Amino acid sequence: MADVRGCHLPEDLLYDVGNHIWVKEIEDGKIRLGMTSVATALAGSLVAFTPKKVGRKVRAGRSCATVESGKWVGPAKSAAGGEVVAVNEDLQANPSLANDDPYKAWMVEIKPENWDEVRASYVSGTEITAPYEAKMDEDGFAGCE
Repeated sequence: MADVRGCHLPEDLLYDVGNHIWVKEIEDGKIRLGMTSVATALAGSLVAFTPKKVGRKVRAGRSCATVESGKWVGPAKSAAGGEVVAVNEDLQANPSLANDDPYKAWMVEIKPENWDEVRASYVSGTEITAPYEAKMDEDGFAGCE
């Protein structure tokens, strides 16, 4: 597991560093999306999670959910467009699960369009250290601890 300034980033995932989203390829060509440990550290204690409904389309680069903390409300963006096929109802009921473990508390599953093309826009977990260091420097973020 990569560790960047106290932020844990599993190497078996793909990352959208700019949006602080992790992606895991799962069965039947679907992908599972969640917030990184950096996202939850920046947001603070989460109080609401409102995903797009199952069956709805997500446009590439647009929101698949809205996340709210005591100091921030904003979109969780997906670089991949496609249809929402599952939402994490446990996270909906208890948003702070993402603060406890953002890699277990996934947000949505999507059946992506043009996945082979979009996949190349993500950073592999084995190569995540330098891109996240640069993003943290750019944002003035000291780290997760």
